[in-house]
Amino acid sequence: MSGIEHLKERNRDWARRMVSSQPGFFRRLVTQQAPEYLWIGCSDSRVPANEIIGLGPGELFVHRNVANLAPPQDANYLSVLQYAIDVLQVRHVLVVGHYGCGGVRAAVDGKRRGLVDHWLHPIRELWEEHRKELEAIPDFEARLHRLCELNVIRQVKNVATDLFVQEAWARGQEVSVHGWVYSLADGLIRDLNVTVGGPRR
Repeated sequence: MSGIEHLKERNRDWARRMVSSQPGFFRRLVTQQAPEYLWIGCSDSRVPANEIIGLGPGELFVHRNVANLAPPQDANYLSVLQYAIDVLQVRHVLVVGHYGCGGVRAAVDGKRRGLVDHWLHPIRELWEEHRKELEAIPDFEARLHRLCELNVIRQVKNVATDLFVQEAWARGQEVSVHGWVYSLADGLIRDLNVTVGGPRR
C-alpha cells in the first residue's frame, strides 16, 4: 500500500461505520449545515476541533492557522468570519489556543523561518508588550503558557472589534466571542473568562 493509500482505506472504513451506526447520516449531512459555533484554532495536528468538544460533522464551522491568529488584514480569516456570521449565523465564536503551541514558541525563540516570521509578528509584539509580566515567570515553559493565553485574549479582542461582528451586534444578532485554551496534557479546555457579547438591549 502506497504512502497515502491507507488513508483512502481508512476513509472507506469510516464511511461504512457511519452508515452502520447512524443510518441516514450522509443524507442528512448533504441537506444541512447549521453550526452554532465557529472555531478559530491552531493548525496543530494534536488539536482536532470537533473531537475535543464532542461535535460531529456539520456542527462546527472551523478556521485553523498557525497559532490561532485572527489578524484584521487576513482575507482568509475575514472570509470565514463573515460567512460564519452573515450566512451561517453562528451564535458563538470560539478562539481556542493550546498550551505547547509551536507557533507561539517559534515567535520568540530567535530562529529565522522566513514567511512564518511575518505571520507570527503579532505574537512577538505581545511578548514585548507584556515582557515585564512574562519575564517575572521563572520557568520558560510556564512563560510560554502565559503567552498562549495572552495571544488568545488578543485574538478575542480582534474578533470582537471586527466590522462583521460589530454590524451583527448593531442589528441585534446574538453572537458571543469566547477565549479558551486547550491542554495537550489532560485534554481539557480552560475558559479564560474573556467572553464578549453584543450590547444589552
